Amino acid sequence: MSKEFALGDRVRVVALPAYLKTAEPIPMLRPPNAVSLGEEGTIIDRKPGGYWSVRFKKGAFLIESHYIEPIQDTLETSQEETAENL
Repeated sequence: MSKEFALGDRVRVVALPAYLKTAEPIPMLRPPNAVSLGEEGTIIDRKPGGYWSVRFKKGAFLIESHYIEPIQDTLETSQEETAENL
């Protein structure tokens, strides 16, 4: 089952695929070390088959949803922790 993200969501790489495909009009395969484990990026488009275009600092890549997870904003996290402590 694929995860759902919204355009502009910040995501983190939780596992590296065997290879990465660039999100360009003419895509190219890149080695998985083009992004690092834990690297953060921004969702820029949704593609068929559970793929997402994600902008990282080294470029935009197509990545399946099970390799990424959403990043919680630190402000939201601190507000939730404060509410739990009350």
